[in-house]
Amino acid sequence: MAKPRKQGSDGGGIKIAAQNRRASFDYFLDDRFEAGLVLQGTEVKTLRGGKGSLAEAWVKIDGDGEAWLMQAHIPEYEFGNRNNHDPVRPRKLLLHRTEIDRLAHEVGAQGVTLVPTKLYFKEGRAKLEFAVGRGKNVADKRQAAAKKDAKRDIERALKERGRR
Repeated sequence: MAKPRKQGSDGGGIKIAAQNRRASFDYFLDDRFEAGLVLQGTEVKTLRGGKGSLAEAWVKIDGDGEAWLMQAHIPEYEFGNRNNHDPVRPRKLLLHRTEIDRLAHEVGAQGVTLVPTKLYFKEGRAKLEFAVGRGKNVADKRQAAAKKDAKRDIERALKERGRR
């Protein structure tokens, strides 16, 4: 028997609006967190259309104990008016105080940053997934690419063997 849907719900599914595909290539990603976003109406409409970029974005914890999404690019709403939003404005993240304190402590370490990985809608609300990341150097990136190629070759060989 199917569960009754709540009125105004989108079924509880997740709709991805933007992803940072280079994050796992440029960083070793550890703990992942989910935060709500404070957005303007035109930003929500643009994101629902699948536009937006996290390529140069990062998360900042300021001295007042607030978390901010910096340099995320959400283009202006094409049907908006002169009151449209600024595409790269800082956006406040909604986190519990204990999470913010923990993140501020972790970011205090050398070479640690908070890297946005995904921006999505969950149950109709905009959410940001970000991870604690440590930067990779060139050798680490080469090693990761070599592992990925080796895995792809193994998968290809197993697939070929299954055809015979």
